[in-house]
Amino acid sequence: MTPQHVSAAAPFAPAAPQAPPRRDRKRSPGRGVGTSSSRPDGIPKVKGQFAFSSDLWADGMLWGRTLRSPHPAARIRRVDTEAARRIPGVHAVLTADDVPGEPNYGLEHPDQPVFASNVIRYHGEAVAAVAADHPEIAWRAVQAIEVDYEPTPAVVDPEVAIDAPPLHPDGNVFRHLTIRHGDLEAAGEVTVEGSYAVGMQDQAFLGPESGMAIPGDDGGVDLYISTQWLHVDRDQVAACLGLPPGQVRLTLSGIGGAFGAREDVSLQVHVCLLALRTGRAVKMLYSREESFFGHVHRHPARMWYRHAATKAGELVKVEARLLLDGGAYASSSTAVIANAACFSCGPYRVPNAHIDAWVVRTNNPPCGAMRGFGAVQACFGHESQMDKLAAALQMDPVQLRLRNALRSGDELITGQRITGTAPVRECIEAAVAHPLPPDAGSEGRGPYDPLLLPGGAGRTADHADVRRGVGFAVGFKNLMYSEGFDDFSTAAVRLEEGGDGEPVATVHCAAAEVGQGFVTLAQQIVRSVLGVDRVVLRAADTRVGSAGSTSASRQTWMSGGAVQAAALAVRDALLEQVAEARGVEVQGARRKLLTLRDGEVVHVEGRFRLTLTEALDGRPVEEVREYRHAPTMPLDADGQGDAHVSYAFAAHRAVVDVDPDLGLVRVLQITTGQDVGKALNPLQVTGQIEGGIAQGLGLAVMEEIVVDGGRIRNPSFTDYLIPTALDMPDVQATLIEQPEPGAPFGAKGVGEPPTISSTPAVVSAIRAATGIDLRRVPVRPDDIALGVTGSAFSAK
Repeated sequence: MTPQHVSAAAPFAPAAPQAPPRRDRKRSPGRGVGTSSSRPDGIPKVKGQFAFSSDLWADGMLWGRTLRSPHPAARIRRVDTEAARRIPGVHAVLTADDVPGEPNYGLEHPDQPVFASNVIRYHGEAVAAVAADHPEIAWRAVQAIEVDYEPTPAVVDPEVAIDAPPLHPDGNVFRHLTIRHGDLEAAGEVTVEGSYAVGMQDQAFLGPESGMAIPGDDGGVDLYISTQWLHVDRDQVAACLGLPPGQVRLTLSGIGGAFGAREDVSLQVHVCLLALRTGRAVKMLYSREESFFGHVHRHPARMWYRHAATKAGELVKVEARLLLDGGAYASSSTAVIANAACFSCGPYRVPNAHIDAWVVRTNNPPCGAMRGFGAVQACFGHESQMDKLAAALQMDPVQLRLRNALRSGDELITGQRITGTAPVRECIEAAVAHPLPPDAGSEGRGPYDPLLLPGGAGRTADHADVRRGVGFAVGFKNLMYSEGFDDFSTAAVRLEEGGDGEPVATVHCAAAEVGQGFVTLAQQIVRSVLGVDRVVLRAADTRVGSAGSTSASRQTWMSGGAVQAAALAVRDALLEQVAEARGVEVQGARRKLLTLRDGEVVHVEGRFRLTLTEALDGRPVEEVREYRHAPTMPLDADGQGDAHVSYAFAAHRAVVDVDPDLGLVRVLQITTGQDVGKALNPLQVTGQIEGGIAQGLGLAVMEEIVVDGGRIRNPSFTDYLIPTALDMPDVQATLIEQPEPGAPFGAKGVGEPPTISSTPAVVSAIRAATGIDLRRVPVRPDDIALGVTGSAFSAK
């Protein structure tokens, strides 16, 4: 049995049928690497024809639903499922006793139970799951399950959690990392310090978690799922099911956004257990409320910083203590705190540093990957400090950053030297080069539009009360996985004659397309290497080797590298095939006499020229390749080591209007200069920049999961606010193209830097408009309206 889709278009089908190319036609211009080639899934998505995982359907399928704990901390005395089982239409009710394999799963460490059995560690933890004929019956069955909870005191303060009795057999400290670099006794002439906090942000993807499991004839299961990492999901699911990995087959379904939240298992084990128990296809689809409980979030952070500098503005030393709340289970917290620590000083030359970084377990909701992955929290801290230092030095904040900007060859606080490109100065200069927006009521602009005031259509602000502020921030982050992780991606490329006699290339790669545009890049790469117009993408699944996770801004480099390597191997095999068939006998040099140019195999001495169809001669060519980046190493006891592969940088300038009496903010403009290496698809790069800035703006002024005593108080898009199109400012971006050595086509990942420094830029602008020392994000209206006026930045 295979799932059906409500909509006709397959997830990665071409946008529209393409006319077969004429045999004498050259490869179509404007569709290879470096062009803004259109997305194959773009038109179906715009027309509502794209099949998302929530559209999955199979005849006779059942509906699954999960029972979740209403308590953040409790003991389970008893679970009684009999009433639920007696409801007509209910086919299965499962608890921890029904898990045949490993009872726990986890992205990096298996510490999270499939179903809680004795202890509840967070509000929303899964206790049981049901399968029924209809979603409403499944809901009734969940309500009928009787659980006798004994609530216990919840540990919700991460500072308290460090020394509290263990909440889990693995203890409360996920990781404690110290970075010691240079002379820890070094002192500067000017010192500033401050404490900062970042709230819990949700990824807020528009498509809630969903998937379908279908039992296989071999006793295994086929899972159609929206995820970021097919193979790691497979391994975790297989372990919990007690099956070999080969009997658990995953296929990627259409994904409605991810941003890190789909890197961890959510419903995967539950839906497979239900399918195997019932012998029928089972679909699960989270509501928006359940989605808030069903995935990880951005780690809340508390940070203390002290910066020392010379009177001329050169950084001498940075000290910091970072504390991240990891919530109830580990997820990727150990890697998140490593990033926060490694990038805690910003993209600046810092000769001396002492960083003390912690991430701990609490009874708050689990936290894990989200766009920016630890660098977001640290950037708010170090950029707030740079503004404070600039004020103490009476120096322009942009000039302070330029004076200390990293360059290629500089040493980081981990002792690693930057061997690739580091255009920090160029990013800063590009961001400030864009013209500032005029006041909408200034001369030549006509009457002031009240809808452009803070508060918009509410028309609550008076133009005379509005103050304008300009802020600036710079950030950076690693690309790919770090600290010795065996990071690789696999891709297969097949070149053959299509049914119409024209050549077609097929790409098979397990890279998850979560909206970032890898499906477009894969086509562009193959077109550029093989000169073939038609490139078909097979569905991503576990029948090909792992492509790793769609995270860490890695897929352009890693899976792009794998597709390029496989395509080059196909090219070489094709040239070898032609050389043998045509008697090109120059031993060891036959490939030098043949080249692939504009979709034709050409003999460099002019002996012959073949179309790809003629060169193939009915014999398909297929190659599979793995791609790995340069090796990295774990950090040592002092936080030193070559832990990272490459870095991406960005600078942002924000312009805001603020009504200080009402605490209302309108972000008018954000300009940016971003290091992209080489823009493989400039339009998609621009889209990533705009989307990342939207999430950075959201964290700055509106987005926060409100957790009270361990309980989520706003699990809905009514109460959890995200920016809409009406909240977005004018975005002006300059792409800094300096090809990265060792990267395929010189490209860097671009998805995360827009989120990292846009948040502190917006807050910096609000500070400039109000004079209030805002030290926490998101900034709430009462932080402004009830804040202390006047500058709180002072030298110490």
